[in-house]
Amino acid sequence: MKRILFVCFANICRSPLAEGIARKLAKESNHNVIIDSAGTHGTHERELPCNSSVKIAALHDVDISQIRARQVKVTDIDNFDYVVVMDTNNKKKLEDLGFEDIYLMGEFGGYAGKNVPDPYVLNDFDDDIKEIYDVYTMIDTCVKDFIKKVSSGSI
Repeated sequence: MKRILFVCFANICRSPLAEGIARKLAKESNHNVIIDSAGTHGTHERELPCNSSVKIAALHDVDISQIRARQVKVTDIDNFDYVVVMDTNNKKKLEDLGFEDIYLMGEFGGYAGKNVPDPYVLNDFDDDIKEIYDVYTMIDTCVKDFIKKVSSGSI
């Protein structure tokens, strides 16, 4: 059984979206995988995902409303086969903790290594819907490509 960890800064916006999308894909295709998410910082430990992420996920029939933020632990190095980060800053943080073989989300789905923008800075779902939608679309596209490559054994 493969084990996948998605990581962003605080585990309340991007990585919960990736976790929710990946869980939905795994369920739909009957893949037996363990999927989790975490943040490199514990500033929102045990909090629910931000409202904008919950809302955009729900619009795509992805439920992330019960995910609780947690901080990455050094023990995650041995507990996961794949670690996928949302941006290069968080990749560096994990490397400093001793993680190796870290994937950047933007390496998948044709995004040529682009960082996933952090929607936390957006204040209002209705006012910022395009930006939030763009973040969701990028994560969705990248996760689908990543899961396809994991399933095929190409990574």
